[in-house]
Amino acid sequence: MTIAISISSEKGVKDLDTYLSERSYVEGYQPTNADVAVFEAFSKPPTSSTPHALRWYNHIKSFSTEEKKKFTGVKKIPSTLGSGSASASAKPAAKADDDDDIDLFGSDEEEDAEAAKIREERLKAYSEKKSKKPALIAKSSIVLDVKPWDDETDMKEMEAKVRTIEKDGLVWGASKLVPVGYGIKKLQIMCVVEDEKVSVDDLTEEITAFEDFVQSVDIAAFNKI
Repeated sequence: MTIAISISSEKGVKDLDTYLSERSYVEGYQPTNADVAVFEAFSKPPTSSTPHALRWYNHIKSFSTEEKKKFTGVKKIPSTLGSGSASASAKPAAKADDDDDIDLFGSDEEEDAEAAKIREERLKAYSEKKSKKPALIAKSSIVLDVKPWDDETDMKEMEAKVRTIEKDGLVWGASKLVPVGYGIKKLQIMCVVEDEKVSVDDLTEEITAFEDFVQSVDIAAFNKI
């Protein structure tokens, strides 16, 4: 079922908030022109009643005009985030375009059932292999972008704070400072995690908790090892 979103409506903002509760951006793991299009569709900022939408809104707002020019993708609101109704009867000629848009809120019951069946078969096969072979430790290599509040933030102290986070299954790696504009630099830091022991969402929340230093945390790269 497809949910049509009107950013100018209270319900639309709540639906966007729900969508962003598990995502950093409208599409993918980095800001794109789709984020800019949705951002500019707001007539006024979200409120604290929709914290995820507010967090996303403030994050996109923090990028300068020059930074936004480097965003990839087409500056277009996905069909399910349009400012108007997504009625097919109202815009029959746009059907071909709508088919090309990404359905951010859609779900297909038949596809879900098929996906569940495939998942069960894979889990069964995995269990059979696991009973015959020693368990392998699944790991992921992650690059995090940790963005400060301004150019006066002590980046060495911020990195030291990040590295104080210790978990079983977490190993911090190399880091570097990357310019983002107007004298501001972000901390780009690598880490390796054991997937069963470390939640990436929990890790980013812990880093964000250093609120005197950290404005936001994004996943720049995520690779299974």
